Amino acid sequence: MIETAGARTWLIRHGQSESNAGLPTDGPGAAPLTPLGRAQAERVAAAFTEPPALIVSSSFVRARETARLTRERFPEVPYEEWPVQEFTFLGSLHGPRTTNAERRPHSLAYWERCDPGYVNGGDGESFKDLIARTRDLVERLNRRTGDGLVAVFTHGLYMRALIWSLSTGVTAPDAAAMGMFRHFLRGCSVPNGAIVELRADPSAPDGLRQLAGSFTHLLEAPLTDTPPADAPSTEAVG
Repeated sequence: MIETAGARTWLIRHGQSESNAGLPTDGPGAAPLTPLGRAQAERVAAAFTEPPALIVSSSFVRARETARLTRERFPEVPYEEWPVQEFTFLGSLHGPRTTNAERRPHSLAYWERCDPGYVNGGDGESFKDLIARTRDLVERLNRRTGDGLVAVFTHGLYMRALIWSLSTGVTAPDAAAMGMFRHFLRGCSVPNGAIVELRADPSAPDGLRQLAGSFTHLLEAPLTDTPPADAPSTEAVG
């Protein structure tokens, strides 16, 4: 049985999106869930053994749709949107009605460039911006008081960036660190609907320590980790 004492945060990857399934989308934040994604969202909602103290989501459609099932189960719980959206490094190259396969060459070129300050344009962001957003979440969680669970509905690459930053202590990445992160991605996968727990711990460097992820709630909704073009090499994000 999982210990429930102390302040906890669940980082929850959204269910499978149309982008994850290889369908064309209208930009990084617009892709809705597939039927499988909705089934995974139902499993996530059922995984809560008690109401969370706060439900948080990114502003992206797929995260909000995943959070909606949990919000409907616990309508009395406050809901907020925080900047925990997916890494939008393609910027204007993530054009309307494009697929993962069509975006893949641009994605690979971005990661081969290995420039943590580079911005593709449009509404894109740099790798430094991504790590800064993970630090924003750490600071928000450390400012909270009480032991209630915070449920954060977010995205695969964002989750891995946060895990990597907490594990390595890197908060201002240079080119070498960005290369290390790309290597880390090849060995770390976060399936749709996965839950990773963070526990408040004053002895940890950032005041938080990571517990192993949970996937058992997804056993009746098949796991998927289809790699979209926004990811380096074969790593799935979204």
